[in-house]
Amino acid sequence: MSLRRSYSLIAPLYDALLAGAGTGLRAASLEQLPRQENLDILISGIGTGLDLPHVPACHHYVGLDLTAAMLKRARPRIGKLHVDLVQGDSMSLPFVDACFDHVVLHLILAIVPDARACLKETARVLKPGGSVLILDKFLKPGENAVLRRAVNLLSQHIVTRLDVVFEEVLASAPQLKVESDQPLLAGGWFRSIRLIKAS
Repeated sequence: MSLRRSYSLIAPLYDALLAGAGTGLRAASLEQLPRQENLDILISGIGTGLDLPHVPACHHYVGLDLTAAMLKRARPRIGKLHVDLVQGDSMSLPFVDACFDHVVLHLILAIVPDARACLKETARVLKPGGSVLILDKFLKPGENAVLRRAVNLLSQHIVTRLDVVFEEVLASAPQLKVESDQPLLAGGWFRSIRLIKAS
């Protein structure tokens, strides 16, 4: 099953599965966005818009998702925010180079078939000095995680990957440097990471 088809099918269930569990984590990650100015910020893989209640209202946002079903569910969460919703692929972004001040990647790197392409594209559209906020689940380098890797044989085709090693993904975007990396849930399987693009 293609990613587009599977996420179109689960769109009605997405909030029920993820809204409660990830609210605090999303809010804490998005606290890192500036609270002033008027910046251009990409939310890549916006899904049903669960990040929107936690973002500062002063910025212009572009919310990108692969499926129209997800974007339809994100629209009611826009409220008074300045948000443009765009259907597109996080691995091949439909934007010019260096056009965003910050990029949010919440629960997307472990979903896309090619996390390296996603992060490389993120680096391309990010302005020098800009940041990338990542919230996702990653294996540690060299971690066996036999059960997760076994389940991944099925889950990667339906909803998410369980075998992504962040350090391997980061190697595809050498202009991005780790500013902070905080372990969160499940013994550090979930992590909150902030990257900065070299000036």
